[in-house]
Amino acid sequence: MHFPPGTAPAAGSVHERYVADRLADVGRWGNARAQAGDGATLPDVVRRHAARNPGGLAFVAGDDRMTWRQFDAWSSAFALRLVDAGLERGARVGVLLPDGVAVHVVYLAAMKAGVVVVAIGPRAARLEVRHLLTVGGASALVSLESHRGEPVAALIDGLGIGTHLVIDDVSAEPGRELPGRELGLGDIHLLNSTSGTTGMPKCVVHNQDRWFYYHELARECGDLNGDDAFLTLIPAPYGFAQWTANFTPTILGAPTVVMPRFSADEALRLIERERVTVVCCVSTQFIMMLNSPVLEQVDLSSLRCMFTGGEAVPFERAAEFERRTGARVLQFFGSNETGALSRTSVTDTVEQRLRTAGKVIDGMRVRLFAEDGTDVTAAGGPGQAACAGPATCLGYFNDPEANERLFTPDGWMLTGDICTVDADGYLRVVDRKSDFIIRGGKNISAAAVEDQVGTHPAVAMVAAVAVPDPTFGERVCAFVVLRAGAALDLDDLRGHLDARGVSRENWPERLEIVDDLPRGSGGKVAKSQLRDRLRGRAAPSAVPNGGR
Repeated sequence: MHFPPGTAPAAGSVHERYVADRLADVGRWGNARAQAGDGATLPDVVRRHAARNPGGLAFVAGDDRMTWRQFDAWSSAFALRLVDAGLERGARVGVLLPDGVAVHVVYLAAMKAGVVVVAIGPRAARLEVRHLLTVGGASALVSLESHRGEPVAALIDGLGIGTHLVIDDVSAEPGRELPGRELGLGDIHLLNSTSGTTGMPKCVVHNQDRWFYYHELARECGDLNGDDAFLTLIPAPYGFAQWTANFTPTILGAPTVVMPRFSADEALRLIERERVTVVCCVSTQFIMMLNSPVLEQVDLSSLRCMFTGGEAVPFERAAEFERRTGARVLQFFGSNETGALSRTSVTDTVEQRLRTAGKVIDGMRVRLFAEDGTDVTAAGGPGQAACAGPATCLGYFNDPEANERLFTPDGWMLTGDICTVDADGYLRVVDRKSDFIIRGGKNISAAAVEDQVGTHPAVAMVAAVAVPDPTFGERVCAFVVLRAGAALDLDDLRGHLDARGVSRENWPERLEIVDDLPRGSGGKVAKSQLRDRLRGRAAPSAVPNGGR
């Protein structure tokens, strides 16, 4: 794996030692795959399907249906377009596209062209788009003409993006052979965003090897095979979607159904229409499907399992999903950075599937650390979970300070979650160390919300906390101390954030005006006291459905 010049881990740093150990893990995993006769990259896999099953479905998005032969040919044609644009091997290319056929063609094309995707979520607003392109060092961008109603050319003005490829169609045939500069299994192929506890998103470093390893974990626990049909409801740039859309269905040769924008009613209809066997979604999405009247109108007999995660899985609703659909609810515990630390399986009992985060994965070498750094793994915790194994990322891109915080001094990657592990090896999450609000499976940095809310001229001090919600799990509440003589309501605040280009996920959905913020003994805001104030109270300032 090669970091671009100037972005490699600092010599002698914990991050550098971690990357070396991680690559050794991946090397052992890759050797095992090679000895088994399959050391193929993702483009190799697609070429294989195009030769053996050219008319088989690869992706379905609305009325668009792409076969394996088309996936291979169209991605090769777009790879040539990237090469012809003058992009060197290893160059970073921003990809800002809605979920659908095109985004997957472009991702595969980038691997074939030897360039690195800087993946940007389809709901990202101006501030986040510009930040990710800058941090990722993107010299090019692939997008539609406009994004969220704004011309993309204006959105990226002044960023030094030398090449902007506007696409409306990717269905082209390659005019010549590719120049032989594909990315290898250990090369960086993707930088995607993750919510940071100190402000704007960070860029997480991925290579193909980690996702081939993750695929094996998923295949085993879900008993997955090429006869399955996947419905993936998570946008392509995110970690959850890497294995559920970009890797596992492709490796299996199974079709993937995607939605440009989630709708619970339409998702249920797609399960029936496409005879979906595996649905992949966050808890909020399956709860919305349970609440939909369409659930009683469709035939879901094809569905056999659902992978969920990104937040605590609510036992009663998950059990209801199993009763009403006949599908087993499965999950991985981990993050964009750590990958999987534990997993549930189709062979687990209902209690194990729905009341735990699954059995610890031996190859991930999971450890638990007390507040003082003591290893409490042998005692089963509680302690902050950490790991060092083949499913982890390679750290943050070009962010040495964040990388030092991500690891223990002896090189274990920290999760920010306080966990226990029982005598049978099943992990439970009992508390959260990081200051995140998890809304609909997406980690929202409280610090990022506070940074932006604090720019309003009426705001003197602000603290962002989670307020419980039966559908989204948590919503964002901002406690605000006003400047003298100032006034503020939620609509005014959200209008201000919109004008600044702040992504809607970072907009508060509830506003509480207070005279002061409670402080702990160390002077920090006592957010537990703020959360206590919210319990059992009405929400007159809340925006229905988040206004999103």
